[in-house]
Amino acid sequence: MCRLPIRFGGLGVALAAIIGFIKTAALENNGGANANLAPHLARFATGTDSVGLGHDRLELLVFLAASVADSDGVVVVPAFTGLGAPHWDATARGAILGLTRGTTAAHIARATLEGIAMQVVEVLEAMNADVPSVDKHQSIGIMRVDGGACASDLLMQMQADLLGIHVERPAILESTVLGAAYFAGLATGVWTSAKEIESLRRVDRVFAPMMSPSTRVAMRERWRKAIEKSRGWEEQP
Repeated sequence: MCRLPIRFGGLGVALAAIIGFIKTAALENNGGANANLAPHLARFATGTDSVGLGHDRLELLVFLAASVADSDGVVVVPAFTGLGAPHWDATARGAILGLTRGTTAAHIARATLEGIAMQVVEVLEAMNADVPSVDKHQSIGIMRVDGGACASDLLMQMQADLLGIHVERPAILESTVLGAAYFAGLATGVWTSAKEIESLRRVDRVFAPMMSPSTRVAMRERWRKAIEKSRGWEEQP
């Protein structure tokens, strides 16, 4: 079994691109929690970090996403500058699909988190496909994550569910900074070996997949359909 490190960071573009639509959905909702959030979302959409709820941007997105059980068929493809691995399609553009009259800001928020997780799923699928089939024990069985977005239990549970493997979150999320400190410590004699540093690693939580295989397959298939619809939006240069 292999362990794969994945960094979750740089969500600002994705959040900024969808927040205007989320704000509109909340303002047009005639009742419920989303309507109550409308003033805060309006301030959020104009670039004010303090939204009066004590949440930063990611936390507000998670707050909305956690208020519904699923995305109600909505899919967000965050292809704002095209699609990277494994598609490598510069002509693709971001899309929000599956909207109905019943769609709320919370459904779009949840679909956004699912879109982030689905992009990681595609990369891991591609990596597993490159592993020789004769050695199935080398398929990725656990994913180690870091980055600010990993603070979201909801996103990490989504990731474990959609991958069907365990997701391991460290006690210190900013591994890049921590790694730089470790290298400095090695250079100055604070630690004597990489093995000694490895023993310092602490795990905060391991997320186990809880989604049924049939639901996982259905969500992945819907994602593939959405990806195809987002491709070829721009003309080839």
